Amino acid sequence: MGVMRFRHAVHALTAALAADLLGCGGETGPTQPAGVSFAAVSTGISHTCGVTPAGAAYCWGDNANGQLGDGSTTGELTPVLVAAPAGVSFAAVSAGTSHTCGVTAAGAAYCWGFNADGELGDGSGTGQLTPVPVAAPPGVSFLAVSVGGNHSCGVTASGAAYCWGSNGAGELGDGTTTNQLSPVQVAGSVSFATLTAGFFHTCGVTAAGAAYCWGANSSGRLGDGTTTQRLTPVLVAAPAGVSFAALSAGNSHSCGVTPAGAAYCWGDNFYGQLGDGTTTDQLTPVRVVQ
Repeated sequence: MGVMRFRHAVHALTAALAADLLGCGGETGPTQPAGVSFAAVSTGISHTCGVTPAGAAYCWGDNANGQLGDGSTTGELTPVLVAAPAGVSFAAVSAGTSHTCGVTAAGAAYCWGFNADGELGDGSGTGQLTPVPVAAPPGVSFLAVSVGGNHSCGVTASGAAYCWGSNGAGELGDGTTTNQLSPVQVAGSVSFATLTAGFFHTCGVTAAGAAYCWGANSSGRLGDGTTTQRLTPVLVAAPAGVSFAALSAGNSHSCGVTPAGAAYCWGDNFYGQLGDGTTTDQLTPVRVVQ
């Protein structure tokens, strides 16, 4: 499917899912419990999740694949409590296309929802309506997790990156295009401070502020000056003197912010999502107009 048709197909699918959710009788769900406040929220394609300061996770929206984690496939118009295993509380949650993951303060990762490509990381490939533990390698715990289109990634306290799930474009960064049902280590010796999983690509930033990306590279979303797919991390060609404090990977573009607060974006710019005042794709980071 061409890039233009793909964009329209994604938008049509999202609209159809929303219409289906809103049109289903008896799916209004409970109101948000009194006194619940969120420390952070994460948005997927058609669902949203949040975590409270006490570590309870709530999700709402489309639930066709169990991505709300409440044990059902009933869409909800207001937040419902994720049915976490007894004693499990979350430090953060991340929502993707049709699955969700969370990480505990102790570094254990759990995922739920769609799992045909292994994005839940439990080794089964079977969808789950409630959180299941990610089958991390022995001794591996995660500082943070990030959920993409149909893959997930996590970074350890020592900076090692692991990914699992769909890998058709090399978004797992292990040097192959083979899907993985459980976490595999991203190739190379780069140590990452944070990771961000996009639709078919992944990016990470080091403690020193260097950005790396891997996976699909149509429209230049990897920022290395090419449109060549990369199966392992490549350095983003940032302007001289520019380093990043954080990154965010989207459908077909990526953005980063510097410690000083300047924003840069690269990749697909059909809708002006790079913020540079044009609709021209960019193969390397350009400054967001301020």
